[in-house]
Amino acid sequence: MPPQESGSSGPARPRIAFLGARGVPARYGGFETFVEELGARLVTRGVDVTVFCEAERGAPRPAVHDGMQLEYVRPWAPGPARTIQVDVDGLWRAALGRFDVVYLLGYGAAFAAWLPRLTGARVWINPDGIEWQRSKWGWPARVWLRAMESIACRAASRVVFDNGALEEHIAARMGALLPETSVLAYGARTLPERLDPAPLAELGLAPGAYDLLVCRFEPENHVAEIVEAHARAGTGRPLVAVAGTDDPGPYARSVLASAGDGTRFVGSIYDPAVLEPLRQHARLYLHGHSVGGTNPSLLEAMGAGNVVLAHDNAFNREVLGASDVYWRDVDELVERIRGWGGSGADERNALGRANLERVAQRYSWDVLADDYAALVRSDAARARARRAHPGTTGAAE
Repeated sequence: MPPQESGSSGPARPRIAFLGARGVPARYGGFETFVEELGARLVTRGVDVTVFCEAERGAPRPAVHDGMQLEYVRPWAPGPARTIQVDVDGLWRAALGRFDVVYLLGYGAAFAAWLPRLTGARVWINPDGIEWQRSKWGWPARVWLRAMESIACRAASRVVFDNGALEEHIAARMGALLPETSVLAYGARTLPERLDPAPLAELGLAPGAYDLLVCRFEPENHVAEIVEAHARAGTGRPLVAVAGTDDPGPYARSVLASAGDGTRFVGSIYDPAVLEPLRQHARLYLHGHSVGGTNPSLLEAMGAGNVVLAHDNAFNREVLGASDVYWRDVDELVERIRGWGGSGADERNALGRANLERVAQRYSWDVLADDYAALVRSDAARARARRAHPGTTGAAE
């Protein structure tokens, strides 16, 4: 059923639903922050935004957050199937004809992405990197995710990539199977002013006297290599690792057991009042992610004005751009840590400022929201045209 018109004020506002994030307010990770930052800005740009949230037992369930309407899906499936079940239930509810665009973050439930299209919605899928290559998954999950990646290319009206190198990588394998695509990156705040370093004192740290790593314990994030290289570099500075240690798996246990006294694992830190100054006052930021697209922690480090030493891959090169900060193995990382850690303050500050300016120019949340709002309006018009003339194909779809 087509949306109701709003009388003299013109057509109804375009309507988008987000699925695939655990919900807002953001408390977990990249997709949640993405939805919170982008969704609130889309509302101010004339878009009606609905976010499907996981209904946690005992947690508050506000109906609205920053202008976004929140709907809740009760999880009941066990283990890894829980995420798929929540997304499938959300897609079923999103298929009632209420939305012009349904945006699925991740492709684990891509087989159900057809549902909203049956009632005329445009379905977007964001692949979130090469998920099936992540070592945290056993072989059954990898087979499933690889199949879902292929299905996503058939089920989606549009595949939205956050990184051009990721688009090229998937297009090389999928070819003509890919539908329309867009490259719309992630966003990050910039911190041009120096923050109060007081939170560092509570961790026993001093500005510029430590190096930083923020990540999950996964082999493709090269945590073991970073810890080994930092120890071999012999800088005398501690490596502060912000990574969850509450329930470590085999890989995390191996890294924790092999790390020396020079590495301090401080657990997960989500509070920006602590994490932002911790980032900004680090001497070096070490980044090992290798199978994602545009990584949020990389952008946040750049936005804090960090000198970032990044694993050498096409995704990081697209985001970071600089030429002599990359490393491919432990030996190269040792050289980079010694070189940039021992270079003069002016040289490090110049690179940090360049990173901050790159985020401000290319990865601003406001610029990203403008681009997304334009695409939502365009695809909403196509969805409404198809509903008004259901027998048409091609441009209307």
